[in-house]
Amino acid sequence: MSYENLVLPFQFVFMQNAFWVAFILSVPTAILSCFLVVRGWALMGDAISHAVLPGIAIAYVLGFPLLIGAFLAGMFFAWGTGFLSNNSRIKEDTIMGVIFSGMFGLGIVLFVAFETSAHLDHILFGNILGVSKADIFTALIITLTIIIFFVIYWRDLMLFSFDPIQAKALALPTKFLHYGLLAALSLVIIATLKAVGLILAIGLFILPGAIAFLLSQRLSSMLFISVFFNICSMEIGLYLSFFIDSAPAPTIVLVLTFVFFLVFLRKNFIDKKKSNIFLGGAK
Repeated sequence: MSYENLVLPFQFVFMQNAFWVAFILSVPTAILSCFLVVRGWALMGDAISHAVLPGIAIAYVLGFPLLIGAFLAGMFFAWGTGFLSNNSRIKEDTIMGVIFSGMFGLGIVLFVAFETSAHLDHILFGNILGVSKADIFTALIITLTIIIFFVIYWRDLMLFSFDPIQAKALALPTKFLHYGLLAALSLVIIATLKAVGLILAIGLFILPGAIAFLLSQRLSSMLFISVFFNICSMEIGLYLSFFIDSAPAPTIVLVLTFVFFLVFLRKNFIDKKKSNIFLGGAK
């Protein structure tokens, strides 16, 4: 392949915008991914990403900005899950499944009932090739907000993630940290809405953190590893999708999945085999 063909994707404005927004979104999704993996909130990320759909539909009908509707729906889901968990014998994961499936179903019904200019496929699966300068600016503002939040509350969030009981015993604002994480998750889901959609957003919230978790047991190291692999995977996936003529968002998730299994195989088979050979030689 010639040099002209290799740099061809960078010559189109829509691809330049896509590369920029992928780079920007890779940072907050990777950061949140580490906390979701450490806290065991994988289902929470999946649930909120589905639960924002009715908020988007209602906001469109009422003439409000779609981002506001999505954020309020995400926070309503988080509050509803906490309320029902504290006032029933049902486990939290079951309650999350009940609420997010109901809200997702409501969102689909609303989109069918009311004609909108918003394309449902783009909301569900993303349209990163259609991002505008305004979308990039929105993603940048949300990313900076998330980074500032984690910088300010880094130590509290780290203790809260690993040992919430001790965090409460030390009189840390555990409720604020809990809902702060959920608010950050809702904001980043809004930012990723245009890029990868609601369905595939969960891949960005789980895979980078899972990869980092395999490679490190320190949260600080996990953050850097997660961000690095997320940036590389999103850019490579977007670049490959141009040449193989595939949808960018699924390609990005496939690249992340491929990296995860490579790391998993190395850590669980190759490294163990080398360790066994070394130990055998030592004997």
